[in-house]
Amino acid sequence: MTEPEETPPAEPHTKEELKRALKAFKKRMKLTRLDDESRLGYGPMTGGEKSGVVAITPPNQYPQSIWDALAEKGRLRYSGHGMYELGDP
Repeated sequence: MTEPEETPPAEPHTKEELKRALKAFKKRMKLTRLDDESRLGYGPMTGGEKSGVVAITPPNQYPQSIWDALAEKGRLRYSGHGMYELGDP
């Protein structure tokens, strides 16, 4: 019988990688909120309601392991169904 091959442990992501990924997440969150607020019904003449968007699907330019690492550090919070929200600063 042959022994099952062990997969090498995943390399921890560098601080710069995590920082770039978090910046991309924040930018996408901001754009998603702005898009939500720009629809009819929001605005200075209609009461100016704020966006209700609190969680988004993270950018797919980065692997899932980065989002998991940011969630472990508390920078993001997993909301379920592949969506994340900003964690406590």
